[in-house]
Amino acid sequence: MPSTIRSRKNLIIVLILVFALLLIAALRVGYIQLVKGEEYKERALSQQTTDITVEAERGTIYDCNGEKLAQSVKCYDVYVYPAEIGKYDTKTERKKLINTTAKKLAKVLDKDSDDVKSQINKESGQVILAKGLIKDDADKIRNLKLAGVTVLPATKREYPNGTLAANVMGMVNDENTGQSGLELEYNNYLSGISGRIVNYTDTNGEELSYSPENERYYEAENGCDITTTIDLVVQSYTETAIQKVQRKTRSDRVFAVVMETETGNILAMAQTPTFDPNNPYVPASDSEKSKFKSMSQQEQSDYLSKMWRNPIICDVYEPGSVFKLLTTSIALEEDVASLDSTFYCGGAVTVAGETIHCWNTGGHGTQNLTQAVGNSCNPVFIKLATDVGISKYYDYLDNFGITGTTGIDFPAEGTALLQDEESAGPVGVATLGFGQGVAVTPIQLVTAVSSLGNDGKLMKPRLVKAITDKTTGETIEIKPEVVRKTVSKKTADELCGIMEYVVEEGGGGTAAVKGYKVGGKTGTANKAVKGGYSDYTYSSCLGMAPMTDPKLTVLVIADSPKGAHYGSLTAGPAVSEILGKSLKYLNIQPDDADNDDEGEKVDVPDVVGQSAEDAIGILAGEDLGYDMSESGEEDFVVVKQYPTAGSTVKKGTKVFLYRSN
Repeated sequence: MPSTIRSRKNLIIVLILVFALLLIAALRVGYIQLVKGEEYKERALSQQTTDITVEAERGTIYDCNGEKLAQSVKCYDVYVYPAEIGKYDTKTERKKLINTTAKKLAKVLDKDSDDVKSQINKESGQVILAKGLIKDDADKIRNLKLAGVTVLPATKREYPNGTLAANVMGMVNDENTGQSGLELEYNNYLSGISGRIVNYTDTNGEELSYSPENERYYEAENGCDITTTIDLVVQSYTETAIQKVQRKTRSDRVFAVVMETETGNILAMAQTPTFDPNNPYVPASDSEKSKFKSMSQQEQSDYLSKMWRNPIICDVYEPGSVFKLLTTSIALEEDVASLDSTFYCGGAVTVAGETIHCWNTGGHGTQNLTQAVGNSCNPVFIKLATDVGISKYYDYLDNFGITGTTGIDFPAEGTALLQDEESAGPVGVATLGFGQGVAVTPIQLVTAVSSLGNDGKLMKPRLVKAITDKTTGETIEIKPEVVRKTVSKKTADELCGIMEYVVEEGGGGTAAVKGYKVGGKTGTANKAVKGGYSDYTYSSCLGMAPMTDPKLTVLVIADSPKGAHYGSLTAGPAVSEILGKSLKYLNIQPDDADNDDEGEKVDVPDVVGQSAEDAIGILAGEDLGYDMSESGEEDFVVVKQYPTAGSTVKKGTKVFLYRSN
């Protein structure tokens, strides 16, 4: 009997424990269902959901004639899902499988197997192992049939013209997002909106049969196409020309811009050195690659930043004598001078107790305004700027767009470095008059001077003229925009005549083009360094043609040329080459169709008393060469020439230039 009682007691205790456990379980289930239900539902959904991004196709960038400058091409990305590799195997078997998978993938991808293994060993739902594969490699990986490895279609950016216009196009990162240039400026238009593929699966990767929608597909919205103002042919002419300057002068950099005078359209924009946006982390030329390899990590980073940068828009330089064109136009507009005005240069002037010398220390004597621009006579421009007055002079600089930005559609546009009007003083405005003590962006200068060839109308420079929606075909046209008037048509016409004189009879003859009336101005300015000036120069030439109805404005700048550094010698020939080829390509008719076939003989001009720089330009304007080997490469005043002035010689004859001992 006692044993029966004990058994009953034990049974009761067991039942109580069972009921207690059932109660606890019921409470726990209730807590999970009622309190934590939504949280666990979300977790389950997350574990059952595979969400794959469908990349939008980035828009194409075209030149003005419909040639592709940047495009998206089909490629393949490799995804690895680490949890799927050997998930039903033992730890030892899974480790072996990961090693085997890593080796097979590394062989196809040409990667180190240990690096691949470290990536697929990550405790991550998804790892992007490789991007941008070609179809052959993608097929090889598919054929391996590796667990947890998926190959998906994607797109990558391709630049079919390599380095051509690279600093204008810019580049994208691995995520196809614009990082510089037009790729960055128009990224919101080009990038589009990515889509998604959402699958609902069980732990084995099988689709859930009870799911109302086993797959959801959200279609990507492809990016818009943009049409630029760049003309691939003119761009090619420009790059070829400045590469010649680079080789001949051994400049640190050479850059050039070609603007359509009437519209502000940029037909070409180039620089050396440049880069290949298909492989932007390596210099384009073999010689630069070897230099790059020997640099420290910081030096390489600085080098790449400079290589990707567009100095025509983002950097400033001291323009020197080219700036005298603006001073002249301001003086004419304000009636402080006219084409009939005469000036005397004795070689130096005193401003506020400070003596400022002309480059020709012997002086130019008496000259009219046109001759003064041709002679690039500093004392004349000091007088013009002083007579205009500092307040009015700065007002005109603002009018020409020198004190602000041009508003060009490009990231990180630079602004001019200019003394404050209040602190400039008499000496400041005097030096400003001949282009010293001011640094401008090349795009500011070419835009300002182009207004003189456009009846005084300042255009907003632009690189893109249309944006097209790929899906709807709708196109947004970006039309040329007149910003304001800089000077009157009368003043603009007078400046065009002066610029033409500079090329035909002054120091800008190296920019001449047979058959066309070309205007321009050269400049050679010492580079500012730590509050002073170095021996290195910015040597430049600005040319415009045809002067009967200006269509193109070209600016070429050589940064720190070695040897002869005059703008007429370094940049002038490149301006001539770019204008000559571009005018013919664009079917712009010559001013004188018979000019190319003129006689083979010419009278030698008188260049005694001219600077070597101007003498070279004057001789080039008559299709004559020069030789100053006995006088050295530094600038000097010509004291003797052979053949003498007035001699009749064949075109192409060299004129020997001599300096005083």
